[in-house]
Amino acid sequence: MPDNLKSAVTHPSYYEPDLNPTYRDLGEHYGVAIIPARPYRPREKAKAEVGVQVVQRWIVAALRKQKFFSLGEVNQAIAGLLTKLNQKPFRKRAGSRASLFAQLDRPALKPLPAARFEFGQWKTTRVDLNYHVEIDRHCYSVPHALVHQEVDVRSTTDTVEVFCRGVRVASHAVSARPGEATTVTEHMPKSHQKYVGRTPSGLIEEAQRVGPCTGQLVEATLAAKRHPEQGYRSCLGILKLAKTYPAYRMEAAAQRALRARAYSSRGMESGGADRDRENVSGEGVRTEGLS
Repeated sequence: MPDNLKSAVTHPSYYEPDLNPTYRDLGEHYGVAIIPARPYRPREKAKAEVGVQVVQRWIVAALRKQKFFSLGEVNQAIAGLLTKLNQKPFRKRAGSRASLFAQLDRPALKPLPAARFEFGQWKTTRVDLNYHVEIDRHCYSVPHALVHQEVDVRSTTDTVEVFCRGVRVASHAVSARPGEATTVTEHMPKSHQKYVGRTPSGLIEEAQRVGPCTGQLVEATLAAKRHPEQGYRSCLGILKLAKTYPAYRMEAAAQRALRARAYSSRGMESGGADRDRENVSGEGVRTEGLS
């Protein structure tokens, strides 16, 4: 039963105090129930107040005139006085603090947890439009359905955990690379997942498996853009056509689109054939598009 100090109780309340999340985790780790005293009710923790008073009188006061030059010397002096204080007989009842501890407290003690408590810092933040949260200048992904929602983030030296309404929705290893992002594919919308792992060279190789002209068209489509990423969708549209039409029709349409400089999936499907009809009519080549 602590007082309402800020490091333990974030928002004091007469009925439902709001505990510091890290302090709450510490209590849960060691199996301790934390019930803060009500504001301005010091008598609710009278035993703790009296215990502080007894230590001040029998230990602090006894050492007030001594000088120490290391923490070890202080602890050694306190240990001797503490043993003497615990074995001091009560005035109004039988026994001492040491005998009551052996009789009541020791049988009820539980073993310490197998793992040490890991200190973690909590932060409440809102998920950005790109389904990431920023912690220490690094972005971590969360499920895209949580965009614009408030989440609680617990960060330790090794992990970053994201909670929504008390349920953990994401967990990442801590990254020390500022300005970058750690993204899990499952957190992305379906429309974004198809771009994962896509590179210009990979798109060109996939198109070349259809045929050399299709590969040249994809390469030209990427080169026509200021940034290759801007041509990804067009290239994906071209590759999608290969699932519908045979390779010989894809190659013929790609050849016509290259001559007409129609570097897009729409140009390959229809526009490339139209331009080819205008520019190279009379060559004896079929000018129909794929559609």
